[in-house]
Amino acid sequence: MLCGFVIGKAAMFDGRNSFHTQSYGSASRGGLTTSDVGIEDGEIYDLVHDRLDLLVTMSQQSYDANRGALADGGLIFYESDLVEPFSDDVKALGLQATDIAFKTFGRKVFANILMIGFVNQLADLVSLDSLIRTVTEVVPSGTEDKNIAALEEGMRRARELSTASHPSSPERGGAEG
Repeated sequence: MLCGFVIGKAAMFDGRNSFHTQSYGSASRGGLTTSDVGIEDGEIYDLVHDRLDLLVTMSQQSYDANRGALADGGLIFYESDLVEPFSDDVKALGLQATDIAFKTFGRKVFANILMIGFVNQLADLVSLDSLIRTVTEVVPSGTEDKNIAALEEGMRRARELSTASHPSSPERGGAEG
């Protein structure tokens, strides 16, 4: 949920139009949750899209439920300790976000912000200034510095991955903790 909200709000700070919807399964803690974001330079006329350009998934349940909606040429970003993508997902990039968050910041809760930095660095969805502004506005007071550090760590991991493969055509791979 946080990833979608942050990216959608940052897009608005960039002067683009965006929407964000949330869907909670029958059990919001531990159950399937979905966060859809649409970003357009012009007017948005449709709030429902049949195909996803990008899928960010932090659980196998989410991956399994949403993988089929990925558009041809779409990208998948996944929590590599928790998700096992299909072998034919050539544009699937994993990050051990939870492990990295715990080892680097002492708390797993920073995994989402790590993933946001990782995804945005590779997919170039919003500007860094808008992303930092949004993160500092939405995280709990007193945690801004650690969250920005987590964002930067995710970006750093993405840059490391980019140097290992061609940045304009990411292939199945991942960044380890």
